[in-house]
Amino acid sequence: MSQHTKVAPPTGLEETDSVTLTRFVLHEQRKHPESQGDLTLLLTSVQLACKVTDSCVRKAGIAKLYGLAGGGNVSGDLQQKLDVISNETFKVNIESSQKVAVMVSEEEELPIVVEKHNRGKYGIAFDPLDGSSNIDSNVTIGSIFSIFHLPDAENIQTTEDAARQIMQPGRKIVAAGYAMYGSATNLVLSFGNGVHGFTLDPSLGEFVLTHPNIRIPRRGKIYSVNEGNCKNWDKSVTQYIHSLKFPSEGKSPYSLRYIGSMVADVHRTLLYGGIFCYPADKKNPNGKLRLLYEGAPMAFLMEQAGGKASTGTENILDIQPHSIHQRTPVFMGSYEDVCDLESFCKSAS
Repeated sequence: MSQHTKVAPPTGLEETDSVTLTRFVLHEQRKHPESQGDLTLLLTSVQLACKVTDSCVRKAGIAKLYGLAGGGNVSGDLQQKLDVISNETFKVNIESSQKVAVMVSEEEELPIVVEKHNRGKYGIAFDPLDGSSNIDSNVTIGSIFSIFHLPDAENIQTTEDAARQIMQPGRKIVAAGYAMYGSATNLVLSFGNGVHGFTLDPSLGEFVLTHPNIRIPRRGKIYSVNEGNCKNWDKSVTQYIHSLKFPSEGKSPYSLRYIGSMVADVHRTLLYGGIFCYPADKKNPNGKLRLLYEGAPMAFLMEQAGGKASTGTENILDIQPHSIHQRTPVFMGSYEDVCDLESFCKSAS
Protein backbone atom coordinates (compact mmCIF):
# COMPACT_ATOMS: atom_id res chain seq x y z
CA MET A 1 0.00 0.00 0.00
CA SER A 2 1.36 3.39 -0.93
CA GLN A 3 2.08 5.67 1.98
CA HIS A 4 -0.09 8.30 0.25
CA THR A 5 -3.11 6.03 -0.30
CA LYS A 6 -6.26 7.33 1.36
CA VAL A 7 -7.23 5.02 4.21
CA ALA A 8 -10.04 4.68 6.72
CA PRO A 9 -8.60 5.69 10.10
CA PRO A 10 -9.85 4.53 13.50
CA THR A 11 -13.09 5.99 14.82
CA GLY A 12 -12.70 9.60 15.85
CA LEU A 13 -10.12 10.52 13.21
CA GLU A 14 -11.62 11.83 9.99
CA GLU A 15 -10.67 10.16 6.73
CA THR A 16 -7.47 11.73 5.51
CA ASP A 17 -4.19 10.91 3.86
CA SER A 18 -2.09 12.55 6.57
CA VAL A 19 -2.90 10.95 9.93
CA THR A 20 0.55 11.11 11.47
CA LEU A 21 1.68 8.89 14.31
CA THR A 22 1.98 11.91 16.60
CA ARG A 23 -1.60 12.92 15.88
CA PHE A 24 -2.79 9.32 16.27
CA VAL A 25 -1.11 8.95 19.67
CA LEU A 26 -2.61 12.23 20.87
CA HIS A 27 -6.02 10.92 19.84
CA GLU A 28 -5.47 7.62 21.67
CA GLN A 29 -4.37 9.54 24.77
CA ARG A 30 -8.01 10.50 25.38
CA LYS A 31 -8.79 6.84 26.02
CA HIS A 32 -6.11 6.75 28.74
CA PRO A 33 -6.83 9.84 30.88
CA GLU A 34 -5.00 8.21 33.79
CA SER A 35 -1.73 8.61 31.87
CA GLN A 36 -2.05 12.42 31.92
CA GLY A 37 -0.20 12.58 28.62
CA ASP A 38 2.81 10.65 29.94
CA LEU A 39 2.27 7.76 27.53
CA THR A 40 2.13 10.19 24.62
CA LEU A 41 5.48 11.73 25.54
CA LEU A 42 7.05 8.29 26.04
CA LEU A 43 5.85 7.08 22.63
CA THR A 44 7.12 10.28 21.04
CA SER A 45 10.59 9.47 22.38
CA VAL A 46 10.33 5.88 21.10
CA GLN A 47 9.27 7.22 17.70
CA LEU A 48 12.34 9.48 17.60
CA ALA A 49 14.65 6.60 18.62
CA CYS A 50 13.26 4.56 15.71
CA LYS A 51 13.84 7.43 13.27
CA VAL A 52 17.44 7.89 14.43
CA THR A 53 18.08 4.13 14.23
CA ASP A 54 16.57 4.03 10.74
CA SER A 55 18.89 6.85 9.66
CA CYS A 56 21.93 4.98 10.99
CA VAL A 57 20.86 1.74 9.29
CA ARG A 58 20.43 3.47 5.92
CA LYS A 59 23.87 5.09 5.97
CA ALA A 60 25.67 2.16 7.63
CA GLY A 61 27.71 1.21 4.56
CA ILE A 62 28.78 4.77 3.80
CA ALA A 63 29.57 5.58 7.43
CA LYS A 64 31.41 2.26 7.91
CA LEU A 65 28.96 1.06 10.56
CA TYR A 66 28.90 -2.53 9.33
CA GLY A 67 30.76 -5.24 11.23
CA LEU A 68 31.26 -6.37 14.81
CA ALA A 69 31.68 -4.02 17.74
CA GLY A 70 34.10 -6.39 19.43
CA GLY A 71 31.94 -7.76 22.22
CA GLY A 72 28.82 -9.77 22.99
CA ASN A 73 25.51 -9.11 24.70
CA VAL A 74 23.96 -10.87 27.67
CA SER A 75 22.36 -13.45 25.37
CA GLY A 76 25.72 -14.52 24.01
CA ASP A 77 25.20 -12.93 20.59
CA LEU A 78 28.07 -11.04 18.98
CA GLN A 79 27.35 -7.31 19.03
CA GLN A 80 27.35 -5.42 15.77
CA LYS A 81 28.38 -1.76 15.70
CA LEU A 82 24.76 -0.83 14.99
CA ASP A 83 23.61 -2.86 18.02
CA VAL A 84 25.62 -0.55 20.26
CA ILE A 85 24.50 2.62 18.49
CA SER A 86 20.80 1.71 18.47
CA ASN A 87 20.92 0.68 22.13
CA GLU A 88 22.39 4.02 23.17
CA THR A 89 19.89 5.82 20.94
CA PHE A 90 16.95 4.11 22.63
CA LYS A 91 18.30 4.64 26.14
CA VAL A 92 19.06 8.34 25.67
CA ASN A 93 15.79 9.23 23.96
CA ILE A 94 13.57 7.22 26.28
CA GLU A 95 15.21 8.49 29.46
CA SER A 96 14.94 12.07 28.19
CA SER A 97 11.15 11.70 28.08
CA GLN A 98 11.22 11.58 31.92
CA LYS A 99 8.31 9.12 31.80
CA VAL A 100 10.08 5.85 32.62
CA ALA A 101 11.63 4.49 35.79
CA VAL A 102 13.04 1.27 34.36
CA MET A 103 14.45 0.20 31.01
CA VAL A 104 15.31 -3.34 30.00
CA SER A 105 17.39 -3.87 26.86
CA GLU A 106 18.59 -7.02 25.13
CA GLU A 107 22.05 -5.44 25.14
CA GLU A 108 22.20 -4.85 28.91
CA GLU A 109 22.60 -7.57 31.55
CA LEU A 110 20.74 -5.67 34.28
CA PRO A 111 17.70 -3.38 34.24
CA ILE A 112 18.53 0.31 33.85
CA VAL A 113 17.18 2.32 36.79
CA VAL A 114 16.47 5.95 35.94
CA GLU A 115 17.50 8.61 38.45
CA LYS A 116 14.61 9.45 40.78
CA HIS A 117 14.41 13.11 39.77
CA ASN A 118 14.11 12.08 36.12
CA ARG A 119 11.72 9.16 36.28
CA GLY A 120 8.07 8.47 35.47
CA LYS A 121 5.63 5.65 36.16
CA TYR A 122 6.33 3.38 33.18
CA GLY A 123 8.79 0.64 32.41
CA ILE A 124 9.90 -0.27 28.89
CA ALA A 125 11.59 -3.39 27.55
CA PHE A 126 13.14 -3.28 24.09
CA ASP A 127 15.27 -5.07 21.56
CA PRO A 128 16.91 -2.05 19.93
CA LEU A 129 17.96 -3.89 16.77
CA ASP A 130 16.33 -7.25 16.12
CA GLY A 131 17.92 -9.39 13.41
CA SER A 132 21.25 -7.60 13.66
CA SER A 133 23.18 -10.64 12.39
CA ASN A 134 21.64 -9.77 9.00
CA ILE A 135 22.86 -6.16 8.98
CA ASP A 136 25.86 -6.59 6.68
CA SER A 137 23.75 -8.33 4.01
CA ASN A 138 21.16 -5.52 3.98
CA VAL A 139 18.31 -7.78 5.10
CA THR A 140 15.28 -6.19 6.79
CA ILE A 141 15.80 -5.64 10.53
CA GLY A 142 13.88 -3.78 13.22
CA SER A 143 13.24 -2.71 16.81
CA ILE A 144 10.70 -4.18 19.24
CA PHE A 145 9.32 -2.67 22.46
CA SER A 146 6.75 -3.27 25.19
CA ILE A 147 5.57 -0.73 27.76
CA PHE A 148 4.28 -1.55 31.25
CA HIS A 149 2.79 0.54 34.03
CA LEU A 150 4.91 0.08 37.15
CA PRO A 151 2.99 -0.35 40.42
CA ASP A 152 5.46 1.52 42.66
CA ALA A 153 8.01 3.33 40.49
CA GLU A 154 8.87 5.93 43.12
CA ASN A 155 10.25 3.34 45.53
CA ILE A 156 12.56 1.52 43.13
CA GLN A 157 16.02 1.57 44.68
CA THR A 158 17.94 -1.35 43.16
CA THR A 159 18.11 -3.34 39.95
CA GLU A 160 16.32 -6.14 41.83
CA ASP A 161 13.44 -3.76 42.61
CA ALA A 162 13.38 -2.71 38.97
CA ALA A 163 13.32 -6.28 37.65
CA ARG A 164 10.58 -7.29 40.08
CA GLN A 165 8.30 -4.45 38.94
CA ILE A 166 8.79 -4.78 35.18
CA MET A 167 8.55 -8.57 35.09
CA GLN A 168 4.85 -8.61 34.25
CA PRO A 169 2.93 -11.01 31.99
CA GLY A 170 2.10 -9.78 28.50
CA ARG A 171 -1.55 -9.34 29.47
CA LYS A 172 -0.47 -6.24 31.40
CA ILE A 173 1.25 -4.54 28.48
CA VAL A 174 0.01 -0.94 28.07
CA ALA A 175 1.39 -0.50 24.55
CA ALA A 176 3.67 -2.51 22.28
CA GLY A 177 5.05 -2.21 18.81
CA TYR A 178 7.90 -2.68 16.40
CA ALA A 179 9.71 -0.63 13.79
CA MET A 180 10.90 -2.33 10.61
CA TYR A 181 13.77 -0.96 8.56
CA GLY A 182 13.43 -2.33 5.03
CA SER A 183 12.47 -1.05 1.59
CA ALA A 184 10.20 1.27 3.57
CA THR A 185 10.31 2.09 7.28
CA ASN A 186 7.22 0.90 9.14
CA LEU A 187 6.08 1.27 12.73
CA VAL A 188 3.31 -1.06 13.91
CA LEU A 189 1.66 -0.21 17.21
CA SER A 190 -1.14 -1.25 19.57
CA PHE A 191 -2.58 0.27 22.73
CA GLY A 192 -4.72 -2.80 23.33
CA ASN A 193 -7.59 -1.79 21.06
CA GLY A 194 -6.43 -2.92 17.62
CA VAL A 195 -3.24 -2.79 15.59
CA HIS A 196 -2.26 0.09 13.32
CA GLY A 197 0.64 0.41 10.90
CA PHE A 198 2.50 3.59 9.94
CA THR A 199 5.03 4.27 7.19
CA LEU A 200 7.80 6.87 7.45
CA ASP A 201 7.35 9.56 4.82
CA PRO A 202 10.90 10.86 4.19
CA SER A 203 9.58 14.10 2.70
CA LEU A 204 7.75 14.91 5.96
CA GLY A 205 10.01 13.14 8.43
CA GLU A 206 6.80 11.74 9.92
CA PHE A 207 5.21 8.32 10.29
CA VAL A 208 1.88 8.35 8.41
CA LEU A 209 -1.01 5.95 8.99
CA THR A 210 -1.07 3.50 6.05
CA HIS A 211 -2.39 0.25 7.57
CA PRO A 212 -5.28 1.02 9.96
CA ASN A 213 -6.95 -1.76 11.94
CA ILE A 214 -4.75 -4.61 10.74
CA ARG A 215 -6.53 -7.98 10.93
CA ILE A 216 -4.69 -11.23 10.33
CA PRO A 217 -6.53 -13.85 8.24
CA ARG A 218 -8.15 -16.62 10.28
CA ARG A 219 -6.00 -19.15 8.42
CA GLY A 220 -3.00 -18.61 6.17
CA LYS A 221 -0.98 -20.45 3.53
CA ILE A 222 2.56 -19.66 4.68
CA TYR A 223 4.75 -21.12 7.41
CA SER A 224 7.95 -19.49 8.63
CA VAL A 225 10.60 -21.51 10.47
CA ASN A 226 14.32 -22.26 10.31
CA GLU A 227 14.18 -25.84 9.02
CA GLY A 228 17.94 -26.11 9.43
CA ASN A 229 17.19 -26.85 13.09
CA CYS A 230 14.68 -29.63 12.34
CA LYS A 231 16.89 -32.48 13.59
CA ASN A 232 16.72 -30.94 17.09
CA TRP A 233 12.93 -30.36 17.21
CA ASP A 234 10.44 -32.21 19.36
CA LYS A 235 8.48 -34.88 17.54
CA SER A 236 5.26 -32.85 17.75
CA VAL A 237 6.80 -29.87 15.91
CA THR A 238 8.30 -32.15 13.26
CA GLN A 239 4.91 -33.78 12.69
CA TYR A 240 3.15 -30.42 12.48
CA ILE A 241 5.56 -29.00 9.90
CA HIS A 242 5.28 -32.24 7.92
CA SER A 243 1.49 -31.83 7.89
CA LEU A 244 1.90 -28.39 6.30
CA LYS A 245 4.25 -29.65 3.61
CA PHE A 246 2.36 -32.89 2.89
CA PRO A 247 -1.33 -32.20 3.68
CA SER A 248 -4.16 -34.66 3.20
CA GLU A 249 -5.56 -35.13 -0.29
CA GLY A 250 -7.48 -32.15 -1.60
CA LYS A 251 -5.54 -29.59 0.45
CA SER A 252 -2.71 -27.42 -0.84
CA PRO A 253 0.69 -27.45 0.89
CA TYR A 254 1.82 -24.33 2.71
CA SER A 255 4.63 -22.21 1.28
CA LEU A 256 7.82 -21.70 3.28
CA ARG A 257 8.99 -18.12 3.79
CA TYR A 258 11.81 -17.45 6.26
CA ILE A 259 13.92 -14.30 6.48
CA GLY A 260 15.67 -14.90 9.80
CA SER A 261 14.66 -11.54 11.26
CA MET A 262 11.76 -11.83 13.71
CA VAL A 263 10.37 -8.39 12.88
CA ALA A 264 10.27 -9.12 9.15
CA ASP A 265 8.87 -12.64 9.51
CA VAL A 266 6.18 -11.59 12.00
CA HIS A 267 5.25 -8.54 9.92
CA ARG A 268 4.65 -10.70 6.85
CA THR A 269 2.66 -13.19 8.95
CA LEU A 270 0.55 -10.38 10.40
CA LEU A 271 -0.37 -9.11 6.94
CA TYR A 272 -0.75 -12.38 5.01
CA GLY A 273 -1.57 -14.96 7.67
CA GLY A 274 -0.01 -18.32 8.40
CA ILE A 275 2.32 -19.18 11.25
CA PHE A 276 5.74 -18.06 12.51
CA CYS A 277 7.60 -20.69 14.52
CA TYR A 278 10.68 -20.54 16.71
CA PRO A 279 10.34 -23.73 18.75
CA ALA A 280 12.37 -25.02 21.64
CA ASP A 281 14.82 -27.73 20.61
CA LYS A 282 17.62 -29.90 21.99
CA LYS A 283 20.08 -26.98 21.79
CA ASN A 284 17.65 -24.42 23.28
CA PRO A 285 15.24 -26.36 25.53
CA ASN A 286 13.59 -23.15 26.74
CA GLY A 287 13.42 -21.60 23.28
CA LYS A 288 15.69 -18.86 21.98
CA LEU A 289 13.54 -15.73 21.70
CA ARG A 290 13.31 -13.49 24.77
CA LEU A 291 9.91 -13.19 26.44
CA LEU A 292 9.86 -9.62 27.77
CA TYR A 293 10.97 -7.74 24.66
CA GLU A 294 10.38 -10.19 21.78
CA GLY A 295 7.79 -12.87 22.52
CA ALA A 296 5.34 -10.86 24.65
CA PRO A 297 5.10 -7.64 22.58
CA MET A 298 4.74 -9.58 19.32
CA ALA A 299 2.14 -11.87 20.95
CA PHE A 300 0.26 -8.77 22.15
CA LEU A 301 0.15 -7.37 18.61
CA MET A 302 -0.79 -10.71 17.09
CA GLU A 303 -3.70 -11.22 19.49
CA GLN A 304 -4.90 -7.65 19.03
CA ALA A 305 -5.03 -8.33 15.28
CA GLY A 306 -7.19 -11.44 15.77
CA GLY A 307 -4.40 -14.01 15.82
CA LYS A 308 -2.88 -16.15 18.52
CA ALA A 309 0.53 -16.71 20.15
CA SER A 310 1.56 -19.83 22.03
CA THR A 311 4.50 -21.78 23.40
CA GLY A 312 2.75 -24.89 22.08
CA THR A 313 1.14 -25.54 25.45
CA GLU A 314 0.51 -22.06 26.92
CA ASN A 315 -0.56 -18.63 25.72
CA ILE A 316 2.56 -16.45 25.64
CA LEU A 317 0.67 -13.51 27.16
CA ASP A 318 -0.13 -15.56 30.28
CA ILE A 319 3.50 -16.35 31.17
CA GLN A 320 4.77 -14.75 34.37
CA PRO A 321 8.44 -13.83 33.72
CA HIS A 322 10.99 -14.96 36.31
CA SER A 323 13.97 -13.18 34.75
CA ILE A 324 14.28 -10.17 32.47
CA HIS A 325 16.05 -12.15 29.74
CA GLN A 326 13.87 -15.24 30.02
CA ARG A 327 13.50 -17.22 26.80
CA THR A 328 10.39 -18.84 25.40
CA PRO A 329 9.32 -21.04 22.50
CA VAL A 330 7.22 -19.03 20.03
CA PHE A 331 4.41 -20.01 17.67
CA MET A 332 2.28 -17.11 16.47
CA GLY A 333 0.04 -16.19 13.58
CA SER A 334 -3.41 -17.01 12.27
CA TYR A 335 -5.72 -18.28 14.99
CA GLU A 336 -6.60 -21.59 13.35
CA ASP A 337 -3.00 -22.34 12.37
CA VAL A 338 -1.76 -21.88 15.93
CA CYS A 339 -4.63 -24.01 17.26
CA ASP A 340 -3.55 -26.77 14.86
CA LEU A 341 0.00 -26.59 16.20
CA GLU A 342 -1.27 -26.76 19.79
CA SER A 343 -3.31 -29.86 18.95
CA PHE A 344 -0.13 -31.62 17.77
CA CYS A 345 1.66 -30.63 21.00
CA LYS A 346 -1.29 -31.79 23.08
CA SER A 347 -1.40 -35.17 21.32
CA ALA A 348 2.33 -35.65 21.85
CA SER A 349 2.03 -34.93 25.59
